[in-house]
Amino acid sequence: MKKYLIVGLGNIGAEYSETRHNIGFKILDALAGASNIFFASDRYADHASYSLKGRQIHLIKPTTYMNLSGKAVNYWLQQEKIPLNNLLVVVDEIALPFGALRIKTKGSDGGHNGLKNINQILGRQDYARLRFGVGNDYPRGKQVEYVLGEWDPEQKEGLKSRIQLSIEAIESFVLAGPQLTMTQFNGK
Repeated sequence: MKKYLIVGLGNIGAEYSETRHNIGFKILDALAGASNIFFASDRYADHASYSLKGRQIHLIKPTTYMNLSGKAVNYWLQQEKIPLNNLLVVVDEIALPFGALRIKTKGSDGGHNGLKNINQILGRQDYARLRFGVGNDYPRGKQVEYVLGEWDPEQKEGLKSRIQLSIEAIESFVLAGPQLTMTQFNGK
């Protein structure tokens, strides 16, 4: 059975749960809910798994805080013997307008500390990521406050449909592969 590791990036703790930076956690929570599975505390992450058309999908939400996400990713890749090309990291992206999706199979960290740590620990950048646009409507020098801030009311309203689209993109990545998924979902 083919195995996949889907990683939602975020920070643990109630004070972060509704922030833009935690969209990775939010998307995985919605995916788990739609699949009737639950997360359990495990090594370096909250973990859940389910089968989808003959494929085993492991979901993790690192409990190491965003800046140390690589430790959890590396552990779960090795623990479950999942090849790097079956890894998808779900992350917030300020360079994209709110709700826009961009799937890439490699790339730099783009200034994102979670991706930076994953790149350092894995020693490579050639893994897939689903970037979820959070917009960049903040004053100069206020990026940290913006991503650690809560969604605007109009963003909150549009969040549900964008999260649903993200779930569809994740399942497409698993079932159809990255190339078809990029064609179908990038820019949506």
